Amino acid sequence: MPEDEEIISQDSEFVLKKLRMPDPKALEQFAIITKLLGTNKVMAMCSDGKERNCRIPGRMKKRVWLREGDLVIVRLWEFQPDKADIEWRYSNNEKFHLAKKGLLKGLPV
Repeated sequence: MPEDEEIISQDSEFVLKKLRMPDPKALEQFAIITKLLGTNKVMAMCSDGKERNCRIPGRMKKRVWLREGDLVIVRLWEFQPDKADIEWRYSNNEKFHLAKKGLLKGLPV
């Protein structure tokens, strides 16, 4: 997909522009939130099939609200690969678009 291309959803209300994608070099991958643990922690099922304990960074608290079933990008910790930080949250329309393009294989979407 060209980076300047705009995608119009079926509702014709929303226009999706240049979605952020995970960078494998930076240890980023897609994940689905499976459980809210409280404070700033969630459990997420990552695209590699492992469930990880993820931390919500301070820059996202009270600005980006997360729920079970949300699609996010997580960045794995280098020193503890069973933990990760949440980097980005997708809206439901963006999630539908990525699933339609086949980029979310292996995730319970």
